[in-house]
Amino acid sequence: MAEVTTIRPFTAAAFNQYLAEHKLMTVKCSKCGGVYAPPRAICPKCHSEEMEWVEASGKGKLAGFTIIYSGPTFMVEQGFDKKNPYVSGIVELEEGTFISARITGLDMSKPAEIKVGTPLSVDFVEFGEGETKKTYLAFKAL
Repeated sequence: MAEVTTIRPFTAAAFNQYLAEHKLMTVKCSKCGGVYAPPRAICPKCHSEEMEWVEASGKGKLAGFTIIYSGPTFMVEQGFDKKNPYVSGIVELEEGTFISARITGLDMSKPAEIKVGTPLSVDFVEFGEGETKKTYLAFKAL
C-alpha cells in the first residue's frame, strides 16, 4: 500500500472520485488492521469507526468470474453484446480484500482458457467525454 489520506468520507461517491483520478483506494481499520474495498465507514470485523483511506497496489488475482453476453444498457452502449461479450470478475487484491470489476485483456474467443488465479493489475477504463466522462474500475490480465 502506498499513500494514506483521510480527506474524503468513506462513501461510494468518494471511491468513484478516486477512480476518476486513477487511484484504487481501499479503507483500512486503524484498530484491527482489516482492509476493505469498496469503502465502508465502520469495520465489519471489529465495528470500529477508526478507518483511513489507503491506496492499493493495484495488483491481484482472479478469484472468480462470469462471461456476460447480455449486459446492462450502459455496457451495450459501449459495444458489448452476444457477439462481443465481456468478463466481470472478483479480484483478490494483494492487500487481502476482494472487489468486483470488469476484467480486460482476456481472449474471449477461448473462454475455457480463462483461469481462476490469473494475475491481474488495475486498469481504469474511461467512457464519454467532458462532463459526461466516467471512469470504471477494471483489471487487466498480465
